[in-house]
Amino acid sequence: MHSEELEIRTGSSEVVRDLTRDCARFLESAGAEDGLLNVWVPHATAGLAIIETGAGSDDDLLAALRDLLPADDRWRHRHGSPGHGRDHVMPALVPPYATVPVLGGRMALGTWQSVCLVDTNGDNAARTVRLSFLAG
Repeated sequence: MHSEELEIRTGSSEVVRDLTRDCARFLESAGAEDGLLNVWVPHATAGLAIIETGAGSDDDLLAALRDLLPADDRWRHRHGSPGHGRDHVMPALVPPYATVPVLGGRMALGTWQSVCLVDTNGDNAARTVRLSFLAG
């Protein structure tokens, strides 16, 4: 298995960050052929989604999360900025992992699919992403 960690700067606002190019570079450096790419975010307040980006879907995802998980005082988990408890619930809806088939060294994504980091926690400006390739 080949594995590598990336540090991703997410800043202080909600973000959907496309990691597809990072994943492709990792697979190339790993000499990947056929197998599985696992993407893992070891954080309690971030997740991974495979979605279309650039056509508004990334903003729609953040809007849907704001609707489902408002940043208000309803949350029992209360440290951090106001409404931060929502950030700890978000990974139950947008999990901290994704696995993508790799064929011939390339991710077998659909035409409009991208691997994205989803971070609603403005209290953390940097995230770790672990990429692991398991050869088939």
